[in-house]
Amino acid sequence: MTSEPQAMVDPRLEPTDKRPPAISSFQHLQPQDWVGGLFVSACSIVTGLSIYFSTFQHPLIWALAQIVLAFAMLQWFVLIHEAGHKTLFKNARLNKYSGHLASLLAGIPFECWKTVHGKHHHWTGWQDLDATTATLVPRRLRLWEKLIINVSWKLWIPLFSVLYRLNNYWNLPRLYRYFPRQKKRRQLTRNLLILAAIYAAAIYLFGFLQLLQIFGLALFLTLIMQDILILSQHTHIPMEISHGETVDPFPPDEQEVFTRSLKFPTWFSTLVLLNMDAHELHHMYTSVPGYYLHRIDYETHNNVSFWRWVWKAKQVPGEVFLFQNSHQSGLDI
Repeated sequence: MTSEPQAMVDPRLEPTDKRPPAISSFQHLQPQDWVGGLFVSACSIVTGLSIYFSTFQHPLIWALAQIVLAFAMLQWFVLIHEAGHKTLFKNARLNKYSGHLASLLAGIPFECWKTVHGKHHHWTGWQDLDATTATLVPRRLRLWEKLIINVSWKLWIPLFSVLYRLNNYWNLPRLYRYFPRQKKRRQLTRNLLILAAIYAAAIYLFGFLQLLQIFGLALFLTLIMQDILILSQHTHIPMEISHGETVDPFPPDEQEVFTRSLKFPTWFSTLVLLNMDAHELHHMYTSVPGYYLHRIDYETHNNVSFWRWVWKAKQVPGEVFLFQNSHQSGLDI
C-alpha cells in the first residue's frame, strides 16, 4: 500500500501569504566556475596561512590563527556540501576534486557525504527514512544517554557534530544497510579507507602532539559552530514517520515546513556559509548554487535570528530538543 505524502500544515502559512516562485524562474542561476574557484582558492589560502601561524609559539598569534582556522574548517564543511550538490562549479570534475579536497578538513569522506546527503534530500520530512534524522526518532532514552546528551548540550560540548560524522559517514555497517549494491559499497569503502589512511599518515609523519597544536583548538571551535548549524536545520521540527509503510517522498517545494533557516549577518552568510543558513530555500531550490540563493525573492516562513534561536534552544534540555518536536514539547524553538 502506497501512502501519498501530505505536507504538514504550518499555522504560519496563511492562504494570503506569498507563495514560493517556481524553480523555472531561476534557471539562469547556474554554477559559475570562477565563483567556485574563488571560494576554494580563498579558503585554501586562509587555511594555509592559519596552519602556518598555528605553528608559532607566541600564544596570541597561535590563538588568533586557531580562530581563523576554525572558520576556514567551517567553510570546508560548506564547500563539501556545495560540491556534493554539484553546485560549487559548473564543471563536474572540479566539483569532484574540490569535494575530495574539502573532505580533508571537513572530516567526511566525500563519496559517503554525497550519497547520504542525496538520500537526505530525497526523504526530507520522513524522519525514519532520512538517514541523517533516523537516529533522532522519538524513543525512550537510557539514564546515561540523557546525562551525556543534556550535559553536552548545556556546556557546548560538540558531541553532536562528531556523532553526525561517525554515524552517518564513517559507519560502514550502517552505510551498507542503506546502500546494498556492491558497486556502491565498494565505492564508499574505498573512499573511507583512503581518507582514514591520509589521516593516519599525517599522524605518523608529523606526530600527534604537533597536529594537536595545529588543529586541536580550531577543530574544537569549528565543531561547536557546526553543532549549531547542523542542529538548527531540522531538529525539533515536526516530521512524518512511515512506521515501515511504503510512502512517497515529499517534493522539494513541500519541504519548507520540515526545515529551518537562521539569520546571520549578510556578510557572514555570503562569504563564509555561502548561504547554507538559508536552509529552507536550499531544500526548495537544490539546483541553485548556495552563493546565489540570496537572489531568490521569497521570504521563508521558518527563518529566525541566529542569536534568538541559539538562546531559546540552549534553554531546553538536550534530550527534549533532540528527541521531541515542537508539537510534542509545546515549545516554539
